[in-house]
Amino acid sequence: MINRHSSVAHAAYHDLLRSLKDEAAAQIRGTPTKVKRGDKTYWYDTFRVGNDVRKSYIGEDSPELTQRLSDLTMLRDQIADRQSHRTRLIRILRAEGFLSSDAATGSLLSAMAKSGVFRLGGTIVGTHAFRLYEGELGLRYSFDDTAQTGDVDIASFERLSLALEDTVSPTLQDVFKHFAFDPVPSLQRKHVWRWKQTRNDLMVEFLTPSFEDDEPIRPLAALGVDAQSLHHLNYLIQNPIHAAVLYRGGVLVQIPQPERFAIHKLIVADRRRDGADTIKAIKDRAQATFLIKALAEDRPDELKDAYETARAMGSKWAMRLDNTLKRMPEIQTILSEI
Repeated sequence: MINRHSSVAHAAYHDLLRSLKDEAAAQIRGTPTKVKRGDKTYWYDTFRVGNDVRKSYIGEDSPELTQRLSDLTMLRDQIADRQSHRTRLIRILRAEGFLSSDAATGSLLSAMAKSGVFRLGGTIVGTHAFRLYEGELGLRYSFDDTAQTGDVDIASFERLSLALEDTVSPTLQDVFKHFAFDPVPSLQRKHVWRWKQTRNDLMVEFLTPSFEDDEPIRPLAALGVDAQSLHHLNYLIQNPIHAAVLYRGGVLVQIPQPERFAIHKLIVADRRRDGADTIKAIKDRAQATFLIKALAEDRPDELKDAYETARAMGSKWAMRLDNTLKRMPEIQTILSEI
């Protein structure tokens, strides 16, 4: 049986999310302008600093963003009211039993959001993303190991990061220094893609899709860091969605679509030491099970599309899925019947 939050709590979460998006738009300093690159159209905040004209990336063009930009004057006038409203909404969500972020993780994500990590294409993946589907889907989580983690994994497309022609400010190196993070040495000394906080076990890792035979370290220009490239990650982070982290007045971040996250976990579980029952593989299957059961009820069409899209990516993708589903007959039946 799937446990769910009340309709009041689910509505409060989406109200919080809307408010955070409005708040992000209200911070625009100058005049929003469109820039077309290839088949994509992006919005930039164009403003003057002294004699210089600068551009700051806002987001990819969409009807929702266009409407917010047309309402800028109103959104700026409502900043104080929105802050009070978000305080009330978070109080409702905490009373309902929503998972909130611990101080260490919440303050870090807030600082990364302010620097522009999520605005510039950074997407939270891994268990921190899994936790945030509680609000998106209105699911009530149990307090087991499935939703516990000490790692923050951030993924982005290398090509998008380069195309945006904007960078985080302050730099992530400065952000990490402020929070007492040290770079973790790698085999390639000049490339750092992981940072560890000295006073606890909190780890931040940067990832990017690999489109090559191997999985080398690649740069993420907009974030100013290197990233470990991984196969199958392009499927996961395509067309991410916004999410609200319950920390103070809320933090606006990006996470993968829940359907793709669930199917990707089936693939990743088979990659763990060739499908062996490692702790991480067991956790992958548990998270996939939890989400697929809920999505089969609430979003069967989206789940079916995500599953069929993954299988159509090639024989190796289908093999990974089949290998994992052999261990999960109940989930295999659900996916075959949607």
